[in-house]
Amino acid sequence: MARIALRRLGERADLSVPRGSPQMGARYDADAFGRFAEAMARFLGTGRFIVGQTVFVIGWIILNTFGVIHHWDPYPFILLNLAFSTQAAYAAPLILLAQNRQDDRDRANIERDREVAARTQADTEFLARELAAVRLALADVVTTQDLEDSLIRLATLITGQQPRIAPELDPAPAGHSAGGAPDGGSAPQGGSAPDGGAAPDGGAAPDD
Repeated sequence: MARIALRRLGERADLSVPRGSPQMGARYDADAFGRFAEAMARFLGTGRFIVGQTVFVIGWIILNTFGVIHHWDPYPFILLNLAFSTQAAYAAPLILLAQNRQDDRDRANIERDREVAARTQADTEFLARELAAVRLALADVVTTQDLEDSLIRLATLITGQQPRIAPELDPAPAGHSAGGAPDGGSAPQGGSAPDGGAAPDGGAAPDD
């Protein structure tokens, strides 16, 4: 008993040996059989198979009706009906198996397309948010067009403004001399030059 227990422990320690009893006989490859079923279903659905089967049935009936040889399947052609029944019994499951495999592939493709669509939608929403953030960030940035418009408005204001001169720089009005007297004016009435001139208002000079 101890040896059997040690042997079992050794088998469990060996990871290369699977648990359970070993499978006897040939191993069944479901994928290979599925490919065979799809090939048969594809062949049964072609026009070549229908034409070949029609020719075979007509030849079978002729040989068992009008032939000079021994009729192995006389009317009502029981052997032919049995062959058709056997063919239908195998063709229907093969076609169903091929359809199930195609449905599995379609379901996997639909799931993959759904995942791709979800990722695409998420990426699109992310890009939309990023574009909105960039647009908000660039809303207050001055562009070249804004600078050109501001310069054009400033130049228009400068060219349309009248020049103003300060009052102390205003030149003398016309008709006045540089000294402030009117042009062509004379000295005060009765006045004379300071040196030896007559007294004001025609008065004589005092006696010496």
